[in-house]
Amino acid sequence: MGLDSDQVTYERHGAAAVVTIDRQARRNAIDGPTAALLTEAYGRFEQDPDARALILTGAGEAAFCAGADLKAIETFVPRLGLPEGPLGFSRRTPTKPTIAALSGWCLAGGLELALWCDLRIAAEGSKLGFTERRFGVPLVDGGTQRLPRIVGLGRALDMILSGRIVEAAEAHSIGLVTEIVPPGTHLDRSLAMAEALARFPQDTMLADRRAAIEGIGLTFEEGMALEAENGPLTFATAAEGAMRFAAGEGRGGEGAGA
Repeated sequence: MGLDSDQVTYERHGAAAVVTIDRQARRNAIDGPTAALLTEAYGRFEQDPDARALILTGAGEAAFCAGADLKAIETFVPRLGLPEGPLGFSRRTPTKPTIAALSGWCLAGGLELALWCDLRIAAEGSKLGFTERRFGVPLVDGGTQRLPRIVGLGRALDMILSGRIVEAAEAHSIGLVTEIVPPGTHLDRSLAMAEALARFPQDTMLADRRAAIEGIGLTFEEGMALEAENGPLTFATAAEGAMRFAAGEGRGGEGAGA
């Protein structure tokens, strides 16, 4: 099933919902109407119980997303105060895992959307950066908050202040990119990773994910208390898993990797 648009598509592939930005003539840059379509796609994902992970990608291999379409900047004026964020859903926190499948340029607001995702799979040759710095456009889709949490404040300030382009290899070395894959395989690898995540017991995985995300900003004691809430809530699943392990399943790390 797809959206009623050729600029944003929503497709189910196994356990994954694949949301694709398709404005290749503009390096998949987003204007106001495209952002509204992304909001719709995100809502569909959240309401689909069979979609266990969302993969966000850009059509073609030249660009994931070049951010906001500065030639249509006026279309964002009505969106600046929306709770979901100017670029569609950047101010929402998804309840299920999300993966950015990157190829080519990942710039400005496009990088902010990639940072919104839990994991980032980048094709060799991908380039990332906050290039809006040179035009005086601020980061308003979460970049100033998510990047420091992912790579640390020092490295984040380097990218935020300078606006420099970061090659995929450097992005991987600082933890900005989860994995680098051969050109043209970023979506396939993301789909395989989504299927691997979908095979895990969901209640415990989602509880651990929530504790990690919501624990940011809490004191250590508060974060430990948040994590401890998961024990009673997921005990039945944990007990069942322990019985399977005792019976011989999963020895040698089998089934542990995505």
